[in-house]
Amino acid sequence: MPTAIELANQFQASLVGDGSIVLDSLAPLERASGNQISFLSNPLYRQQAVESGAGALIVGQADLDYLQAAASDVKRAPTYFLAKNPYATFARIAQHFASLKNVAPKAGVHPQAAIAASAMVPASCHIGPFVHIADNVVLGERVSIMGNVTIASGARIGDDSVIHPSASIYAECEIGRRCIIHSGAVIGADGFGFAPDFHASGGEWVKIPQTGRVLIGDDVEIGASTTIDRGAMSDTMIGSGCKIDNQVQIGHNAVIGMCTVIAGCAGISGSTKIGNYCVIGGYANFAGHLTIADRTTVSGGTSIIRSITEPGQHFTGVFPSMPHASWEKNTAIVRGLDKIRQRLRLLEGNKPRSE
Repeated sequence: MPTAIELANQFQASLVGDGSIVLDSLAPLERASGNQISFLSNPLYRQQAVESGAGALIVGQADLDYLQAAASDVKRAPTYFLAKNPYATFARIAQHFASLKNVAPKAGVHPQAAIAASAMVPASCHIGPFVHIADNVVLGERVSIMGNVTIASGARIGDDSVIHPSASIYAECEIGRRCIIHSGAVIGADGFGFAPDFHASGGEWVKIPQTGRVLIGDDVEIGASTTIDRGAMSDTMIGSGCKIDNQVQIGHNAVIGMCTVIAGCAGISGSTKIGNYCVIGGYANFAGHLTIADRTTVSGGTSIIRSITEPGQHFTGVFPSMPHASWEKNTAIVRGLDKIRQRLRLLEGNKPRSE
């Protein structure tokens, strides 16, 4: 197990305190013990940090000053990792400890996998049971394909990517390097494209062939049961560094900029373009054919029906929860706003003009 000084050097943090302490895992502030690391990135939890039994704490400068000032009230001061971004440093150290425990899948092909003769599967790949890899699929080095995954013809997956059980990668889709696709995700299903052809005696919805692809950049993570539709004629594109939660729907021809994060159950309609470094809350939804500027934040449950052109704005459209009786009263007021507006106009029209 690493010492505090070894971790500080590895993750570019300044060390305050005992560098020889051996640390073996991470834990929340209220549960951490003397051989564990915790972190503080929200001042609301400073008192918990003062009382924590953690052997080491990852903190920023302001929190370090506070905790050192409070150290006289406790018997023992922990070792501190001083970081510019404590939360990100915590995440990287957590990755390090996880890597010590996780055993990478062994290279090789399970005897119950079915791989087309024309597929390119390097010897460094792991192919699990009941995997189907179709014609002309190309896998990079050290790709792990877990059980029951289907990869359709012509798909490409970059080096070191992991496809978890029961995910489906449709034909011609491309996934970059170091991507993680979680169980049940569907990449490249047909987009929702139908032309109406109705007349007096009936009619039908005529299917529009979805001939585009899904192109996913490097270092993208896609959550369980998320669906990303292939383009109608051009491609649906997910930029490098995006993190997409579970049960998200992304429509055909959508473009998601690099390092954008999208929380669970969000829905993005077809041909909408989301900028770089955007933050989209759970259950947010976007109408089609919109353009959303870089670094836009959209709170959970918010509906976006118009393009956003100015970068860096924060949009919230969710009415706060309240007791049902209060909601009924407020809803009644909203329903009457048009009549109130008409009365105001009448009153303003009857006002004497100023001299």
